[in-house]
Amino acid sequence: MVYLSNPILETGEPYTPGLSREYVAATYGVPVGDVAKLGSAENPLGPSPKAILAIAGALALTEQYPNWTSEKLRTAIAAKYGFDPDQVVCGTGETEVISFILRAFAGVGEKVLMYKPCFPIYHLFAENEGRVPVFVEMGEGFDFRIDDYVAAVKAPDIRIAFLTNPHSPSGRLMSDADIRKVCAAAGDTIVVLDEAYIHFTETQGGFHLLKEFKNLIVLRTFSKAFGLAGLRAGFGIAAPELIRPLWAIKPTWNMGHMQMAGAAAALDDEDHLARTISLIVEMRGYIAQRLSGLTAFRMVPGSRSNFFLIEVLDPRLDSTSAFDKLLEHGVIVKDGSVSFLGLGKRFLRSDVGLKKNMDRLADALAAIERDLA
Repeated sequence: MVYLSNPILETGEPYTPGLSREYVAATYGVPVGDVAKLGSAENPLGPSPKAILAIAGALALTEQYPNWTSEKLRTAIAAKYGFDPDQVVCGTGETEVISFILRAFAGVGEKVLMYKPCFPIYHLFAENEGRVPVFVEMGEGFDFRIDDYVAAVKAPDIRIAFLTNPHSPSGRLMSDADIRKVCAAAGDTIVVLDEAYIHFTETQGGFHLLKEFKNLIVLRTFSKAFGLAGLRAGFGIAAPELIRPLWAIKPTWNMGHMQMAGAAAALDDEDHLARTISLIVEMRGYIAQRLSGLTAFRMVPGSRSNFFLIEVLDPRLDSTSAFDKLLEHGVIVKDGSVSFLGLGKRFLRSDVGLKKNMDRLADALAAIERDLA
C-alpha cells in the first residue's frame, strides 16, 4: 500500500476541464470544425501574433536553463503596470501561483475563505494540501453578500481569502468599495484578488489597490485575453514581503524561455487585446438577444466576463441532461453541477465566442426546447 500524505489525493474530486472538439467529434459524429467549444473560456481569436513570433525566437535557447525568477518577464510585467520587479511572481499559469500562495500562507489544517460557488481550483488545491476551505454562500442572483464575507474574513483562524473579479462562474463584477471592505477587515489575513478575466470588464482592475493594502495579492493570467492558455503563464503582484516567500516555495525553474518570451510579447500586443475585448463585449450583447425568446432556458444577466450562466428553467431537464443534449448538437459548455461546488443542477456555463458559435449555441438550445413541446 502506497503511503499518501493526504488520503484525499486518492479519494478526492478531480478538476473537470472542458471537453475537447476532437472528443465530441469522435463521440457524436459532428465534424470537428463545426463543434462550438464553449467550455474552457479560451480566446476565440487565438493567441497573440506577437507572442507566436517571440515563442519561435526563443526556441534556440532551449539548451539553457532559464532565469529562476523569470526576471525578464517580471521586468516586463512590472514596467507595464507600474510596479517594481521584486513585487512580481510568475507561474505556469495563474493556477500555479495559487498553489504557491496556499502553501506559503496557510498551514496544514488552517482555513481558507472563498465564495460558494467559486473557481474550483481554490477548494481543490486547499483540500489536496490539507488546508480547510470555508465557504460564504452567494445570495439571490449571485449577490456577493459582502457583509457576510467581511464578517467571515474577520475570524482569527482564516489565513487566506479568495475573491474572483469578475466572479466565476457568474461573471459578476465586484466594486472597488467592496474589495476595500474585505481588505480592511482582513487584517493580517492574505486577500487574493483573482483577475483572470478582468480585461473583459473594460475596467482598470485592482492593481491600484495594492498601494493601499499590504495584505493584498492580485493575480492575472495570460490564458484568457492574451490567448495563451496552452503556453501556461500567469503572475501575481503584491508587496515584496509577500512575494519573497512565493519565490522560495516555487519550483526553481518553473518558467521556460518560450513561456517568458511569449508572455512578455503578448503584454505589448495591444491590437490583439483590443480586438479580443471588442469581440467579447459585442457577442455578450448578441447572445443575450438570441436567447431572450427562450422559455426552457434563461441567460443569467450581469456577466462582465467572457462567459455567462444559463439557467435551466424547464423541470424536465437539469444541467446534466441539458449538457448532454448540447453535446449531441456539437456544443460544449460546462455542467455547473460537475464544475462548480454549490451551483446545483440548474445551471450551465457557456463561453462568449465567435458569432457562428453563439448561433450554434442558441440554435441548439432552441432545438432542445422544441423537442420538449
